[in-house]
Amino acid sequence: MTDPTDRNERAQLAFARLLPKLFRGGQAFVGVEASLSGLDAETAARRPEGLPHSVADLVVHVNWWNRWMLDVIEGGRAMPYPKHAADTWPEVTEGDWARVKAEFYELLARIDAHAARPDLASPVNHEETIGELLADFALHTAHHFGQVVTVRQALGAWPPPGGGDTW
Repeated sequence: MTDPTDRNERAQLAFARLLPKLFRGGQAFVGVEASLSGLDAETAARRPEGLPHSVADLVVHVNWWNRWMLDVIEGGRAMPYPKHAADTWPEVTEGDWARVKAEFYELLARIDAHAARPDLASPVNHEETIGELLADFALHTAHHFGQVVTVRQALGAWPPPGGGDTW
């Protein structure tokens, strides 16, 4: 019979190994670095006809939520959710692109230290655990970076210089 404590520890280690891969992609989906590579500010800020967001819009929204989740995790206390979804979509211009992109990478660098925390099952935000927020961070980023690829395709700016998810 397998010891439940041992099984739980193995599951937590597997989750801790998987999370950094999910934060950045590159296996199950095009990596975030590849998705943003070779993208100039003018292209990043352009909204394709028929689509609601530019790449810059999507990344600034991802930044808003990633910062919020990291503030909850690192602060160790619950925070109120925004009153409206629109509050999580700050205005962004072509001139903001370098800052928005740099902020994305800064937030991504902060998340790594949390993947192997021993307290992933601890509640931190209302009923959400640290592990659930980390999974949300990864899945929300992956969701919107799929949209980044679609926006770049619609703008004729895909694949990036290093290639996309084609073989």
